Amino acid sequence: MIRTLGFAAAVLVGLGGAAQAQGIDPINTRQTGLDLLSGTFANVRNVVAANGDVKTLEASGKAIQRWGTLMPSLFPPGSDKGATKAAPAIWTDNAGFQTAAAALASAGGMLAGSAKAGDVEAVKASVKAIGDACGACHKGYRLQ
Repeated sequence: MIRTLGFAAAVLVGLGGAAQAQGIDPINTRQTGLDLLSGTFANVRNVVAANGDVKTLEASGKAIQRWGTLMPSLFPPGSDKGATKAAPAIWTDNAGFQTAAAALASAGGMLAGSAKAGDVEAVKASVKAIGDACGACHKGYRLQ
């Protein structure tokens, strides 16, 4: 499952770079990516809660890192209209949104590195950092 989610995230990364050039709907693309992020993170939390093999979480960390890097590009001007929960602050405070996405990317990278090393305590700290990054972004940049 982790590899499938990682692959799907990699596909989205590839699509994201071409999203505007090929007319891909940024709202649908980002919602799909956020659903994948949610599923990936739920799996990470489940592995940690079950005292599973944290080394299996490296790909998930990399996928979360890539998503945090890609995500801001999926909020071009004009994509605030339609079926979206994106708050206006994404466009009015884009620097803050970029910082929030960078925090997610950083936490994902931290997860990938600590998982590769098999460092359970660092993985747990990474999980908290990812959760904090998600929560901060939802608080400031998502309509409730």
